[in-house]
Amino acid sequence: MRVSQIDNPPVSRGRIDIIDIARAVALFAMVIYHFTWDLEFFNYVERGLTGHGGWRIFARAIASSFLFLVGVSLVLANGRGIRWQPVGKRLLQVVAGALAITVATYFATPNSFVYFGILHHIAVASVLGLLFLRLPWFVTAALAIAVVALRSFVATPLLDPKWLNWIGLFQTPPLSNDFVPMFPFFGAVLAGIAAARLAVDHGWVARMRTWNPGLAPFSPLAAIGRHSLLFYLLHQPILFGLVFVFAQIAPADRTAVFRADCQRSCIAERDAAFCERYCGCAERELQRRDLFDVLMGGDPSETQMTAIRDVTRECSFRSE
Repeated sequence: MRVSQIDNPPVSRGRIDIIDIARAVALFAMVIYHFTWDLEFFNYVERGLTGHGGWRIFARAIASSFLFLVGVSLVLANGRGIRWQPVGKRLLQVVAGALAITVATYFATPNSFVYFGILHHIAVASVLGLLFLRLPWFVTAALAIAVVALRSFVATPLLDPKWLNWIGLFQTPPLSNDFVPMFPFFGAVLAGIAAARLAVDHGWVARMRTWNPGLAPFSPLAAIGRHSLLFYLLHQPILFGLVFVFAQIAPADRTAVFRADCQRSCIAERDAAFCERYCGCAERELQRRDLFDVLMGGDPSETQMTAIRDVTRECSFRSE
């Protein structure tokens, strides 16, 4: 054992089951979200469902919960020092997982591949978070609030390029199937660090470990939480593959889905007669310009999206 490990021992001696269980619950919430996303991708539910309203909030809550637990784990694993060997080993695993997702999604959906998703964020946050381990909990908590709030006040086109928009202060939202920028989501990591530091300072961590025997009935969940990276990497390919196979047997009616989605979005702002003309025009023009299957296929390029928006503007004008 190195001297640095004696001076700065990890807070956690043995697993704390409640944290592993919380991580597993977040994983199963992600399964629900990703399965719904897969259904949307193959046109079994309305287009855009998972990107708006309650589903969008659900997705952000899931990502934030994972990142909060990353912050907690950084404190429990390192104490007020840094245990470089286990930190480095875990970081390499996360980076490898993030790269695997980038490569896989680049081939599956090249126009909206994942280049800074949840694992990419965890990799960066696992390094940056080390800088905050020695700070008092209330300082880190204040910084967490600032990181979350800053995104609401700062946005610049200078950070729109893909190699910079992962910072999070972009003006134009990027096209990606999973995007978890540093602002505001790093605030969740800092909140986890602050909460864990507060728990350590008040002796709550040792108390949580005494709950382990009573949580024995939930040991399967705890086991999943202990292998969260493997579970994360496997669950979506399995879900996507299952829905893909089903789609080959009983494909969704893309035309019916388009008409229902168009009517639903249009009728919220215009009358039924206008929407009938507009949606009919949009369907015909998209078909004529070979854009219909591109749109319903779920992975249009930026150029194709521009052409699709041109169709919607033209049809809106014609339908007046």
